[in-house]
Amino acid sequence: MNRVNPIYLEIFKNLFSSVAEEMGAVLQRTSFSPNIKERKDFSCAIFNKEGEMIAQAAHIPVHLGSMPESVKIAVREVRLEEGDMLMLNDPYRGGTHLPDVTLIAPVYYDGELLFYVANRAHHSDVGGMSAGSMPLSTSIFQEGIIVPPVRIVKKGVPDKDLLEIFLRNTRTPEERKGDLMAQIVTNKVGAERLKDIIAREGKEKVIFYADALLEYGERLMREVIRRIPDGEYYFEDFMEDDGVSVKDIAIRVRLEVKGDEAIVDFSKSDREVEGSVNAVRAITLSCVYYVFQCLMGDSVISNSGVYRPIKVLTKRGTVVDSNFPRAVAGGNVETSQRIVDVLLGALSHALPDVIPAASQGTMNNVAIGGFDERKGKPFTYYETIGGGMGAFAGGDGESAVHSHMTNTMNTPVEVIEHEYPLRVREYSIRRGSGGRGMYKGGDGIVREIELLCDAEVSILSERRRIPPYGLFGGEPGMTGRNVLIRGDKEELLPSKVNIKLQKGDVLRIETPGGGGYSSLPR
Repeated sequence: MNRVNPIYLEIFKNLFSSVAEEMGAVLQRTSFSPNIKERKDFSCAIFNKEGEMIAQAAHIPVHLGSMPESVKIAVREVRLEEGDMLMLNDPYRGGTHLPDVTLIAPVYYDGELLFYVANRAHHSDVGGMSAGSMPLSTSIFQEGIIVPPVRIVKKGVPDKDLLEIFLRNTRTPEERKGDLMAQIVTNKVGAERLKDIIAREGKEKVIFYADALLEYGERLMREVIRRIPDGEYYFEDFMEDDGVSVKDIAIRVRLEVKGDEAIVDFSKSDREVEGSVNAVRAITLSCVYYVFQCLMGDSVISNSGVYRPIKVLTKRGTVVDSNFPRAVAGGNVETSQRIVDVLLGALSHALPDVIPAASQGTMNNVAIGGFDERKGKPFTYYETIGGGMGAFAGGDGESAVHSHMTNTMNTPVEVIEHEYPLRVREYSIRRGSGGRGMYKGGDGIVREIELLCDAEVSILSERRRIPPYGLFGGEPGMTGRNVLIRGDKEELLPSKVNIKLQKGDVLRIETPGGGGYSSLPR
């Protein structure tokens, strides 16, 4: 078989994607935590035996470039036999931040290793210095238990000792065990579906079209880059603080486009910082791949072939490529958004009629943990909150949605109040928060939560001081606000804070709006 049949290519593209999508459905329906079951904070993907991604379901963009790194490390460091499964969360060995736990399983057929399946899910607590494992940390050791690539399943049997060590280091072991078991089942289903395809279509044919899809993805991306005018484009934007000191942290990009290849250079970005907004290189890769895949339009395909024409340059020891053991809890969720803002800003000079103004530029992370007297056990609630999208040449930005590196749902009010000792007092659109212009930026969200018990609260947010930029004369979006309401008094909280609150206190999060867009440059 040496010629690609375009009909079969499309069939196999959908076959592989359907396996990843079914894995996602299994993970959602069998998980215990609202963060996975309701918010869908997970990703599932298929890889060849070399660790190249063949297909990823339409889940979380921040996992695009980082999950392949996890699998490549697994392939290199651990020999997985049939029935084994590997677990890791170490950001410096293929992970993103510690709450994101990845499980990888090999797919053998007739005794031969052919593929891997993997899923990554955000656990709402993996230990560390604060409930929810999203702390204002200065070292990764403060952020939770670190799991290097190790076998969690051996010959089909979960490793009870390893599982016990992991669960003993979390505040919510029952929920964590349920989510891990769901992840294990998810990989088993993915492996079985791939075996079904191989049995029906034949090993050689399946492998041939897996490789052909990688080449197809590369061709599509080269055509996308070819449509960008050749040249060098620059942009910079800032993180407003790291949770330790209030100082601007610059992220700078130089984008060079030549023919059908692109070089994306972040090496002039600021040095890594003391707080937890450092990002590992895998995060930066994910951001770049996400932005370029957005340019693919209806022909979008997600595999490692797409990334081949894109070279990403970073400098070790910067905020976009940090060194162990720097704190990284916020790099995955906050710095990733700014990396996207910066790259889109550079592309706006080349493609002004395509690129939108800045979206809210933050995930507005909120973690609340304490003891639920109703259920007689600890709880941890974690959520990211949507905001406004940036306007563009074709119209206004969307309001009250997640954008860019997060693709999660919200946690429904009914679920929050059923699962946790919390009461949602307001959940509304923050009218007028989008930047004005010929086209208006989308509005943010107001989420107001009353605590029904004493609890510890962590917030990691951005765009509280530096607003999302508008384009071509459009006004910036409104900055966000974090407010503590205690009785009849209000206190403005920092963008990043860990605080102990009392029963009856109210936390109000007002998220940023998107930037406005006025007219094309002449």
